[in-house]
Amino acid sequence: MNNLNIERFAVNMLQENCYIVNDETKECVIIDCGAFYEDERNAITSYIRNNGLTPKHLLCTHGHLDHNFGNDTIYREFNIKPEVSERDEKLMSHVKQQASQFYGMELEIDMPPAGKLLADNDLITFGNHTLKVLETPGHSKGSLCFYCEDEHVLFSGDTLFRGSIGRTDLGSGSMMMIIQSLRFLAQLPDDTEVHPGHGPSTTIGYEVAHNPYIDR
Repeated sequence: MNNLNIERFAVNMLQENCYIVNDETKECVIIDCGAFYEDERNAITSYIRNNGLTPKHLLCTHGHLDHNFGNDTIYREFNIKPEVSERDEKLMSHVKQQASQFYGMELEIDMPPAGKLLADNDLITFGNHTLKVLETPGHSKGSLCFYCEDEHVLFSGDTLFRGSIGRTDLGSGSMMMIIQSLRFLAQLPDDTEVHPGHGPSTTIGYEVAHNPYIDR
C-alpha cells in the first residue's frame, strides 16, 4: 500500500506534470514546478498552505524550461532552491535563452540559482520517506528519476511516458543513452507506479509489456 500522497498539477502550455508529494508528517517535496500562469502558481502554493505542508525540497528531473517555469515562485514563497543534476545545471541557468529559442518569448522571470547538485544514488529525505536519485540520461544529459523504493513509486520526468519516451533531439539528448536508461528502469518491480513529466501515470510492468522502446 502506497503511504505517499501524490498530487499532480498539469501546468503551462505543454501540460507538464508538477507533483507535490507528502506523507503523514506533512513534510513534502515539490517535483518539476513548471507552473507558468499566475493561477497555476497560486494553485500550487495554496495547496501547500491549505494542507499544512512543509516543503523540504524542490526537485528537478532535468533543466528544460517547461519543468522549471515556477521555480522562482517556490523560492520566493518557501525559500527553497531547485535541486538538479550537475550535468543539467548549466541548461537550467540558461532559461531565458531557452524561452527565446523554443517559445519565441522574452522571459522576464529571474530564476533562483541551483541549490544542491544531485548525482546518482543520492538520497533525498522528507518525513518518513526517502527518494533515491537515479541518473537516466537521454532526454537531456542530466536527466534524473526519483525512486521511492519503500513504496515502489518512480517519478520519471521526460525519460519514460505511458507508452512512449521523451524526445532526444533537444541539444544534449541521445537515443542510445535513453534506451540504456530505459533498460535500467525496466529492472524495477513490475508494480512500480510511474509518474511521468507529461501525460498519465503508468507502471513498470505495463511499460515492459506495451512500450516499444523498452525490453529487458
